[in-house]
Amino acid sequence: MSNPVTNSDRSRESRRRRKKKSTALSLHQTQNGAAPQNQNQMMDSNRWRTASEQQNYSSKLLQALRHVRTTPPSAPASSCSAPRRGRAIREAADRVLAVTAKGRTRWSRAILTNRLKLKFLKAKKPKVVSPIMGTSRTRKPRVSVVRLKAKNLPAVQKKARVLGNLVPGCRKQPLPVILEEAHDYISALEMQVRAMTALAELLSVAGAVSGSPPPRPAP
Repeated sequence: MSNPVTNSDRSRESRRRRKKKSTALSLHQTQNGAAPQNQNQMMDSNRWRTASEQQNYSSKLLQALRHVRTTPPSAPASSCSAPRRGRAIREAADRVLAVTAKGRTRWSRAILTNRLKLKFLKAKKPKVVSPIMGTSRTRKPRVSVVRLKAKNLPAVQKKARVLGNLVPGCRKQPLPVILEEAHDYISALEMQVRAMTALAELLSVAGAVSGSPPPRPAP
């Protein structure tokens, strides 16, 4: 006849062994999975430094700039048409950068979705609010609860919030996500600067060659 005390001790010991084995297995899987994940993140950030990625972005940017140039401005030609054209060029460059990223990051998806939101807001007509007669009371300035909380935050959280506001799509993300997205976004911006600088140099050289007078014939 078996002893119930011995059986209960054996069952507890077996449960402890299974728990230790499962914990060790999960820890091993986590350690093995973290290395490829970090390696993939480094590969994604390093791909912005390759010449093929810069050439791909440059070709797409040229097509976008041609589209901006051929698109007629919505407003008549005036002094404000130049800033609008510059803003259109900047938006096209950022949109092409997000398309080149293929939506793998939060900042690229945020740029593309923001573009769709702007189109939707432009399509909606603004509501006309009629002024109410006889109301001469001055409204008190509202104090936002978010601003009050932001004043009491530590310095690290304040800097993380500022960085999250600078990187598209990272306004309410935790600090590790913000740092990861900022690293990839800065690498993409550096590639964008290199590509646009090279395009500007090529266009300036082409303009100088086309504007130079033809050579004189030899006497």
